[in-house]
Amino acid sequence: MEETLKRGVRRSMVGTVVSDRRDKTIAVAVTERIRHKLYGKIITRTKKFHAHDENNEAHAGDKVRISECRPYSRQKRWRLVEVISKSVRGDAA
Repeated sequence: MEETLKRGVRRSMVGTVVSDRRDKTIAVAVTERIRHKLYGKIITRTKKFHAHDENNEAHAGDKVRISECRPYSRQKRWRLVEVISKSVRGDAA
C-alpha cells in the first residue's frame, strides 16, 4: 500500500507480441477501439510498445500484460508483467 502511494498508479495494457527477436525485449501491439466523436463510427487504433522481458518468456503471438516502469533504454518504458495466453505455433520451441 505504501509503495503504491509513493510511486503512484502505473498504467498497464494488454496486447499481442509482434516481435521477440531481440534479447530481453519484446514489441507489443496494443489495439483499442474508440468511437469517432462526430460520426460515431468505431475506429480501431493500434500502437506498438517496446517492453522489457527479463527471462525471454514471451514469444510472437502471445497475449501479454505490460506495465509502465522506469526507462530501461531509449525506447523501453514498459515491462512484461505476465503472459496471459500462449500462441499456438507450428514449431516446438
